[in-house]
Amino acid sequence: MSTVGARAFPALPSPRILEKSLTRSPTFRSFRLASHSGRFTRISTRQQRWFHESSRWADDLRHEQTREPLSTSEGKPASRKTSNKESAGGKFNLYGDDWEDTADYAIKSFDDLPHRLFGANQHMIINYELKEALRIMLRQFNAPIVYCFAYGSGVFPQEDTGRSITEAEFRAVHPKPPEALVKAQKGSPKVLDFVFGVTHTQHWHSINMKQHRDHYSGLAALGSGAVSRVQDWGAGVYYHPYIEVNGMLIKYGVTSIDNLVNDLSTWDSLYLAGRLQKPVKILRDHPRVRLANQHNLIAAIRTAMLLLPPEFTEVDLYSTIAGLSYMGDPRMSLPTENKSKVSNIVDNNTVHFRRLYAPLVKTLPNIAFTSPCRLDDEDWILNPEANHKIQQDMDPTKRANLVRRLPKAFRSRLYFQYQKKFSLPREEFTRMIQASARDDDSTAIKRRQGGEFERRIASDDPKQLQEIVRRVIRQTVNWPSTTQSIKGLLTGGLRRSWRYMSEKIAKYRSGQRKSAAAKTELKSEERSDSGAEAKKSGDEVKKD
Repeated sequence: MSTVGARAFPALPSPRILEKSLTRSPTFRSFRLASHSGRFTRISTRQQRWFHESSRWADDLRHEQTREPLSTSEGKPASRKTSNKESAGGKFNLYGDDWEDTADYAIKSFDDLPHRLFGANQHMIINYELKEALRIMLRQFNAPIVYCFAYGSGVFPQEDTGRSITEAEFRAVHPKPPEALVKAQKGSPKVLDFVFGVTHTQHWHSINMKQHRDHYSGLAALGSGAVSRVQDWGAGVYYHPYIEVNGMLIKYGVTSIDNLVNDLSTWDSLYLAGRLQKPVKILRDHPRVRLANQHNLIAAIRTAMLLLPPEFTEVDLYSTIAGLSYMGDPRMSLPTENKSKVSNIVDNNTVHFRRLYAPLVKTLPNIAFTSPCRLDDEDWILNPEANHKIQQDMDPTKRANLVRRLPKAFRSRLYFQYQKKFSLPREEFTRMIQASARDDDSTAIKRRQGGEFERRIASDDPKQLQEIVRRVIRQTVNWPSTTQSIKGLLTGGLRRSWRYMSEKIAKYRSGQRKSAAAKTELKSEERSDSGAEAKKSGDEVKKD
């Protein structure tokens, strides 16, 4: 396969002009960015749908960015001053990875991002009325929420539900649901899952406990300091299950922005990073999280490439990525999770996965779609049945660069596994890790390249490499997920925890029954087909 280089977008006009053109009404006249002098040229009618969707993205970006100056972890107001970094008019393209080598995950405003539409692929488009209902729900919290996303089957369905239910059955889950939620969840009402990103966790819990004491278990009697310390255990998330807000039943987890950004950028636990590798609806955005999450999404593609053969399909890629955070999760070995969970997520959300990852695949090196496909082609982008083939470059030098650019904590664990396999002396391994750390901390503008050790890893037998990568993922996921599950008994209380486990077991059994029914139906069809063939053969023999 020939080298697949990064496809740089042409130079863009000023951010203000770009934002203005992309945020007009749905009937605005679409334009394509030309390569000469930053001027605009008209695009074809076929391309207009993609740019109309981009305008909705831009609208979401404006609404979801925190309007007030953000606070840093030290509590100082962040400056809104424009950064000296390259913007959309500079060398950065919309979805490439050129920015990674100089990324500063301590940025203070959206102006510090590589360009104004950076990370637009992270923003999923859902029903407008439902989105507004979820945003209104957030206003019921006095404690400041600087980042929030909704995730899970309550927002992104994981199965087709043909049956209809009564209003009483729906209200048994959501007592007073908005009409938009009823339409979205149809015949399968589910709890809505959220993660709140906050600046100072102890202060946040102190305010929230005064307003919503009923959201907390008996642990709150020890004060916000104890709650905050318990939150730091495991993956650093404090969950509140089965909470009614604005007539909707929700579960919300609280984490610090620092913890969230750290996991997204280093894969320290892959707990929060794994959730954001699947489609989520961002309701309030934060510049540090948007920057770190783009690194997280690119890292998910790179890791999936190490687990996949030279040629694979879109669905193979999305399924591999969706399954990363479930490797090593103790819940998957218990009768509480549907074994078909990953395939259910991908099969019912292919369009969302494509919106999240296709722009990155189109611009990253070493990977490309094998057939022509355009991001403005709605016949592909919006088609859940489409499944294009993808090819990756298996050249050891290029894959060594891929290994070198994996998230820091995850990469260190991978190196340690190969130190044992290659029987490297401790001194040599330590020297190599220190050199790698200096490269990570370097302020020089250069692209990190794989060295001799990374080339040895990339040249390993593909099956053994895949097994070691899976082992590292399991090691990364197992302990934080186990701790979070145990911690749930404290944070949720015994009654809510028992209810959660009971519902999970019921869902698991329901999935098992559906799977068994599908297998029975398949066997019945096979017997019917074989019987028909036998009858046809018998009739032919009689004729002879």
